Amino acid sequence: MPKAQANGIEIEYESFGSEKDETILLIMGLGAQLTQWPIELCRDLAARGYRVIRFDNRDCGLSTHIERGRALVWPDAVLSLMQGKSAFVPYTLGDMAADAVGLLDALHIERAHIAGASMGGMIAQHVAFDFPERTLSLISIMSSSGNPMLPPARPRVYSLFLSPAPPAHDTQAIVARGVKTYEILGSPGFPTDRETLREWVTRDAARAYYPAGVMRQMAAVMADGDRRAKLRTIAVPAAVIHGEDDPLVPVAAGLDTAANIPGSELRVMQGMGHEMPLPLLPAIADAIVETAERATGRKHPVERPAPLSEPAFVQPVIADAPPVALAPDAEAPVFDTPQKETRLRQWWTKARLFISRFKN
Repeated sequence: MPKAQANGIEIEYESFGSEKDETILLIMGLGAQLTQWPIELCRDLAARGYRVIRFDNRDCGLSTHIERGRALVWPDAVLSLMQGKSAFVPYTLGDMAADAVGLLDALHIERAHIAGASMGGMIAQHVAFDFPERTLSLISIMSSSGNPMLPPARPRVYSLFLSPAPPAHDTQAIVARGVKTYEILGSPGFPTDRETLREWVTRDAARAYYPAGVMRQMAAVMADGDRRAKLRTIAVPAAVIHGEDDPLVPVAAGLDTAANIPGSELRVMQGMGHEMPLPLLPAIADAIVETAERATGRKHPVERPAPLSEPAFVQPVIADAPPVALAPDAEAPVFDTPQKETRLRQWWTKARLFISRFKN
């Protein structure tokens, strides 16, 4: 795969489709390599008349690992963030958004449709409000608004995140942990067989393994804060895609994101967890393309790929999962119940434990 010089670093990327077509830029999440954008999705989007680019974020995969500068002192950084103070982080989500725009510069792409998953959705949001002149449309997938009062991850996620990353020489442990991660974060309505999961994890571990980068990316997420005010400035067509059964970023985060992007379309997918399962890829591709068409019109007709399975039911609203209550001016969150405040404080305590154990 080629590399590009962008924003002072090297970015590994892969391109699908014709360079003459409009670009869809895919931004992946925390510690996830470009390979975690399913190749079936990339090919489907390219077949519909788009150039598709997926890439490794900084500190991940085969892009530049950020090891220079002042060391990240986790206990101090987390304590400062919990107290509402600024904390030193090696880079920010804004820097990572500038990486994405720098890649567009390197490839001589003036504007693109920006799609991001999880942390990549947060970065995509930054591209949309920090670089509106480079953004044709925005698709935020299984991501969040940064609202601090949103519900935390489900309890079963913590036992995984509290465990330390295996050493680089222990391939068996790396694969076992990766498979377990997929199973815990996966889609209950569309489970993937363990052998396929093992193949995916083995592929990615052989390509690159760099847990230290995950911690620096996590610092950028924690330091980013509440994006709602900036989300309200986004003026391009946007869609928010979220799994009803997401155990890491609960669906309320998707609802809150959509509520704060003017004119955005919300698609809540039943049976989807914190991943993009193969049977749902056609529905996800539909959402991306329909959002792009709202921005720039319909492309030339193409032969659609055969569906991977029965079409997924896409539920636009969930009546029993309202977003967090907001003050009348929608600027500041309000605790609905004392239990919500207690849950949030418990989340921070577990986050501190996770950071202290995973950093080594």
